[in-house]
Amino acid sequence: MTHRRGEAAALAGLLATAGVTHFVAPRSYDRIVPRALPGSARFWTYASGVAELAVAAAVAHPATRRHGGLAAAALFAAVFPANVQMAADWRDKGAARRAVAYGRLPLQVPLVWWAWRVARSGA
Repeated sequence: MTHRRGEAAALAGLLATAGVTHFVAPRSYDRIVPRALPGSARFWTYASGVAELAVAAAVAHPATRRHGGLAAAALFAAVFPANVQMAADWRDKGAARRAVAYGRLPLQVPLVWWAWRVARSGA
């Protein structure tokens, strides 16, 4: 049970850190907002930061952990188009930047799986 709580705490920490960075360094997120979304990129950057902070709080609290884990899985899936946008935009960049951009794509799978595990454990 302690191991599961540790997984939940780590997931909440990751989400909270990501959420805060949306406000501390929004330009880096603005650049990967899919252009097909209506409104400004900054709106979506801040909205996703708020969502990550809210989901982090839900995952951190045992009473809302199950729903928070499901919300985290959905959030990780929802931001996948931004990773696709980044990969498309960086396809002509240097090898290191391409590796980062392309490496983010399959990373979503273990993140969704991790969030799902936290939701299932509810611990």
